[in-house]
Amino acid sequence: MNDAPTPENAEAPAAGEYQVLARKYRPSTFSGLIGQDAMVKTLTNAFAANRLHHAFVMTGVRGVGKTSTARIIARALNCIGPDGTGGPTTEPCGVCEHCVAIAGDRHVDVLEMDAASNTGVDNIRELIDGVRYRPASARYKVYIIDEVHMLSKSAFNALLKTLEEPPEHVIFIFATTEIRKVPITVLSRCQRFDLRRVPTDLLVTHFAEICKKEGAEITDGALHIIARAADGSVRDGLSLLDQAIAHADGAIGEDRVRDMLGLADRTRTFDLLAAVLKGDIAPALGELQSQYKDGADPASVIEDMLDLVHWLTRIKVQPESADAPEVPENERTKGKEIAGGLRMPILTRAWQILLKGLSEVNVAPSPLAAAEMVLVRLAYAAELPTPGDAVKALQENGGASSEAQVPAGNGGNGGARARAGGSPEVATGAPMPSPESSPAPRAEARAFANFEAVAQLAGELREGLLQAFLENQVRIVNFEPGRIEFAADGGADREMIQRLKGFLEEHSGTTWAVALARESRAQTLSEMRAVDAEKARSAAGEHPLVRAVLDQFPGATVEEVRQVARSVGPGPDHIPDPDNNPDEDDI
Repeated sequence: MNDAPTPENAEAPAAGEYQVLARKYRPSTFSGLIGQDAMVKTLTNAFAANRLHHAFVMTGVRGVGKTSTARIIARALNCIGPDGTGGPTTEPCGVCEHCVAIAGDRHVDVLEMDAASNTGVDNIRELIDGVRYRPASARYKVYIIDEVHMLSKSAFNALLKTLEEPPEHVIFIFATTEIRKVPITVLSRCQRFDLRRVPTDLLVTHFAEICKKEGAEITDGALHIIARAADGSVRDGLSLLDQAIAHADGAIGEDRVRDMLGLADRTRTFDLLAAVLKGDIAPALGELQSQYKDGADPASVIEDMLDLVHWLTRIKVQPESADAPEVPENERTKGKEIAGGLRMPILTRAWQILLKGLSEVNVAPSPLAAAEMVLVRLAYAAELPTPGDAVKALQENGGASSEAQVPAGNGGNGGARARAGGSPEVATGAPMPSPESSPAPRAEARAFANFEAVAQLAGELREGLLQAFLENQVRIVNFEPGRIEFAADGGADREMIQRLKGFLEEHSGTTWAVALARESRAQTLSEMRAVDAEKARSAAGEHPLVRAVLDQFPGATVEEVRQVARSVGPGPDHIPDPDNNPDEDDI
């Protein structure tokens, strides 16, 4: 499965013409495809059992073998063997007239169309007109449509009927990088194959074999760099390898490849990230300038740092990822060393700053200046404590009291809730009724002590419309057992009044009089809660612990105040540690 095709099986160039590696080593048989074992096995079994579908769709990223697979299928279907008596086979001979003609893109019965250049319905109609005629010389007529997602809606519709019931001598093969843009009506008529990105270690092995055939000397480190840059694409990797061979006048080393790709040395990226996370901004800026002079693109430097932060995070949560076979020994050692000295909050904060900074570098008039500002921001952020560290420091300095909790703000990790002066306050949208306003335990008949109790019971019983009406529209004029008088914003229809009357009588067991007044200056329940919440935020902001936290995080504000249940066990002064799996209700 991993054998690279030999030049003899590849397309033959014209005399004196150089053939790029991506074409020279294009696979011509299923055994030459790398990294697509599942698809190859399925097609091999289908050929063996003579259960071939009349339409295929190949999807995947660029350069993984979609069009190559389509041509291999066309050769496999029409191969007649060296003696001219063979049938469909998974191992085309490569020497019969059909194999040679298909490899040279000149077979009259294998039509390859680029949908990006032929998007209209007229192009498809022309194709369909030829479907009715039998092959001129081959066993099957094969239509290969590349980038099929580029076809117009009318073109897809024109293709549907023929695609569903084509003549027995016709096979359709579609290739696309945007499978979601292909209508489901087309996909349902095809057998779909998802071609995967080729793993890095498999690409390294494949490229090493090609280098041997080409007589090129290349180090393992250089092969790993090319394979990583290929991002799972065989064609992209071969193009880079071709460029590297042409770029070097001898053995191909890591430095040559990095210079060619405009990449920074991975070791230098480690050093740069380590300096920034220590807050050593002057050496970090000097290293960035040095890499820039050596040809590194500022955006690529930030991307390398992002990739490194992601890898270090993986090491923190999956230590075995550092021992993957594709990771060089020096990177494995440095990665474990740096990851061991960093905590997860630091890494996640670095990821967010670098990710936002990358977009700024890509649009800035001066990418280098933008990259420097990203490093400055990251270095100074490294000096800021995490929210958990701030809480611990304040607690150790005596700023915490048994009656204080931490405020919710828009800085840090989203903050925690706070209450001040030992008096529990209520957050907007999460009311905690006072004891006198709480309804009695459920019973057949209950006495409503106040209007808030009526609205609360409506919420508990999931009477959504009634609860919304009572909280947002009703302005109480008078409330007493058996009688309620109110004004309603926007008015109240007879159905809502009857609904309220029935609700009161059902749950109190007594008759109620409901009167509608013209106006009232009283506040609605939602307005009263908004006022209470503002008072709670103002009071919380004056608490010494809250003030200390806000001073630690400039620009942070108290957004919400809630009463939370204390955890049992640690003691009255216990404050949860946000860095140690905090309870979500305490944050």
